[in-house]
Amino acid sequence: MRTHQLVLQWIEGQLSSGQLAVGGRLPAERSLAEQLQVSRTSVREAIRVLEAMGVLRAGVGSGPDAGTVVIADPTAALGSALRLHVATSHLPVRDVVETRVLLESWAASRARPESPALAEAARLLEQMDGCAGTEEFLGLDVRFHLALADAAGNAVVSAMMGSLREAIQDYAGRLTGNLPDWDATATRLRAEHRGILAAITSHDGGRAAQLVADHIEGYYAEAGLGPGA
Repeated sequence: MRTHQLVLQWIEGQLSSGQLAVGGRLPAERSLAEQLQVSRTSVREAIRVLEAMGVLRAGVGSGPDAGTVVIADPTAALGSALRLHVATSHLPVRDVVETRVLLESWAASRARPESPALAEAARLLEQMDGCAGTEEFLGLDVRFHLALADAAGNAVVSAMMGSLREAIQDYAGRLTGNLPDWDATATRLRAEHRGILAAITSHDGGRAAQLVADHIEGYYAEAGLGPGA
């Protein structure tokens, strides 16, 4: 085992046992190195790994933000990994789309009409009505879908959708060049968004799930990512 992995293992153990929790601070670099009998370089390497994974935030200097603090941002590492693997074509876009359908239709079927996330979704729809640019629209579109996922109240689904966020916006934007009429597509997407939200607020989870699946698959089919493409 490489020495930085010993540090990772120790931190994982501290988190699992409850001796470290969100908001807690790690011992100083020198102290931790001496405690685990590893080099300070190994400690720094482990901390960098956990920063990239969204588990730690390292602050320098003095004051309330100094030191290495435990945070919780599970989308950080997942998002980075997914973007890179989509970019290398290791994860085909079609497979990512199918995963979206699976996650989002499940979330829509279980979304709670009283969830504050649905108020955020409605606000985003109003912003979509007033935006003209494709990039701005797609950014709002992704946030709308994340809000619907949040309304289901499942932290793992929300984290997975959050990790897909930038990959979704990136390839959705690249596919707009294949659309015959962006304005017509945007108008249709707005109407479909409102239909999905209306089904959820009417406690019709089954219909909401089907509408979400049709909405996602319809966009990519129109952009040339349908069966046989």
